[in-house]
Amino acid sequence: MPPNNRYATLLILLSVLVSLVLGIKAPQLAASTGSFVDPLILALVFLLFFELRFLPVVRAARHWRFLSIAWIANFILIPTIGWGVASLFLSGQPLFFTGLLIYFMAPCTDWFLGFTRIAGGNTALGSVLVPINLISQLLLFPVYLSIFASAQANVDLSGAAGSLWQWFILPFITAIAGHQILSRILPSSAFSRLMNLSGILIPCTLSALVACIFSANVATILSHLSTFALILGAVFFFFILTYYLGEFLTRRFKLAQPERVLLTMTTAARNTPLMLALTAAALPDQPIIYAALIIGMLVEFPHLIALTWLMNRKNSFVNPTLNPPISMKDPLAGN
Repeated sequence: MPPNNRYATLLILLSVLVSLVLGIKAPQLAASTGSFVDPLILALVFLLFFELRFLPVVRAARHWRFLSIAWIANFILIPTIGWGVASLFLSGQPLFFTGLLIYFMAPCTDWFLGFTRIAGGNTALGSVLVPINLISQLLLFPVYLSIFASAQANVDLSGAAGSLWQWFILPFITAIAGHQILSRILPSSAFSRLMNLSGILIPCTLSALVACIFSANVATILSHLSTFALILGAVFFFFILTYYLGEFLTRRFKLAQPERVLLTMTTAARNTPLMLALTAAALPDQPIIYAALIIGMLVEFPHLIALTWLMNRKNSFVNPTLNPPISMKDPLAGN
């Protein structure tokens, strides 16, 4: 989600509430919304890829040390921590366990840059992380499910590779090609407006997808409300552990304050939109898994706000004259 959509989480929360009311008051109408899930997944994936820029990758070689630290943290240490937290809180609830684990294992590829900038972090280096994080999580998604989740949840992963190609590789190629072609044939002002429109449509499409998933599966979700408190506790505990992981790595490798902020944000923010779409395509008809993902996302936004406040307090001690810009746009990130 682009950072300029500051109320995206509120929109998603509203869609959850509306879909729950619809599922209770008009169950037949709610059940019919399930037919919109597949096209909404395709639209969401296309929009996420369309606004992504890969040009910053050319600068990656100059920052191999930080990028290596961030990659190991995001794709080795944090999935391991996530597995431990999910096992501690939800070992007896295999579908919730799987959804929570999927939420934990994928770092954000977009809106963490907005919080990084507000907190005085290195957004230029953060833009280099975006395509690295995206490619890594797409390739590792079936691997993580096979290692961490398949035995717990007893889900069939045989079609995951085919789903990855049909639902993500092809939209990825189409979106990137469309981005490159339109950026060359349209005037810069028109293309900028198109990118802004894409940023507006992403949270709207995600909210519609969440609403359709919830409304089509209200009965199943309501029968597990008691588990939601456990998920909230697990997500809160996970965020505490990832924060202290970032602090440990900062001290161990003597990172400067802007890189410290960036590491804190990239290890905190999760990529729920893409993971929700990927999971719905690879593991269809699993509303419990989807619900765990969405609950984690609702906790994440206030957590990032709290981290931004904390990082700005730390910045004031490191450099009292530092006044990070309030704008959440970053030209290097393509936002």
